[in-house]
Amino acid sequence: MSGVRDVYGKAKEELRLSEKIEAKVPGFKGYKEKELRRESDRLVRDTIVKRLNKARDDAKEVFQALSEQKITEVMTRMDRLVMVFDRVVEKVNHASYSYAGFFNVVKVKEDKLSKMIAFDSGLVGYADAVYEQTRAFKKEVSEGKFENSLEQIRMIGESLGSLEDAFDSRKEAIMEG
Repeated sequence: MSGVRDVYGKAKEELRLSEKIEAKVPGFKGYKEKELRRESDRLVRDTIVKRLNKARDDAKEVFQALSEQKITEVMTRMDRLVMVFDRVVEKVNHASYSYAGFFNVVKVKEDKLSKMIAFDSGLVGYADAVYEQTRAFKKEVSEGKFENSLEQIRMIGESLGSLEDAFDSRKEAIMEG
């Protein structure tokens, strides 16, 4: 939860003077607080997407290297892995940013926004794990070590699947309580 406070706290600290004055206006402060939380959520999710994009780029480079070496037994699995990367990146990138317009009937409560930031911050760990595994796989392949390719693809796929499962449970986890 400290990562959540760090993102939200940093956003709050960086308010311009005019925004600080506006935050003192009755009724405006709560609205501004929600906007800061939404922006924090967006920043966290953008971080996840950037890490996954880097990992996907590494996976594509591995796919290319395996193709050039004509290691055909892993080509189909590697192709599927890249497709999973594409799907997960798009899912995270296009998910709702918890925005309920100012005049919408359904309002997103502040505590739900805080839960969303906390949940999304936890997903960064999943994205980091996928990135590190993919980077290690790329290093092995660049060194001509192909014997563990199937196992590496399986492990990256499982980590990516865990991230996707966690992301899919996002709405339920946030709305609990």
